[in-house]
Amino acid sequence: MIKQALLGEFLHEAENTRQILKAIPDSALDWKPSEKNWTTAQLASHISEIYNWYEYTFNQDVFDMGVYQYDKGDISKAANILAKFEENVTTAQRVLENSDENTYLNNWKMEIHGKILFPPTPKVQVIRGFLFNHLYHHRGELVVYLRSTGNKVPGMYGPTADDKI
Repeated sequence: MIKQALLGEFLHEAENTRQILKAIPDSALDWKPSEKNWTTAQLASHISEIYNWYEYTFNQDVFDMGVYQYDKGDISKAANILAKFEENVTTAQRVLENSDENTYLNNWKMEIHGKILFPPTPKVQVIRGFLFNHLYHHRGELVVYLRSTGNKVPGMYGPTADDKI
């Protein structure tokens, strides 16, 4: 039952993520709001990468970032980032669909070479916070990036200022 609720949200929000990634023009990829921020391409790539973490979260109790490797591919074109998203979201959906609800209360942690980065926490809480909410946070940032570069923002939860009602 929990899995079905997570899957429903996952599918709905993956479509929202797809829409915002499709809204990124190549001309905005190098823009960033400050020297401390990622570029639009880096932020969009990170959003796509979060879907790559499902395997490590659902099927392991420890995610060791010290050995984790991810090939983000060529992020110089928005279409490439979208293609990587599609690849990752397909895999993430399969992981979620095949997950065992009996493990959702297992403690999960993230570490790097033995140093704890994310303390032991029930897996279902990590799924909601580390995977889902983390993604939504970065999508919100991407909305600001799009607006700041003069681009339209798709309506994910209803009309936006760009929509004529």
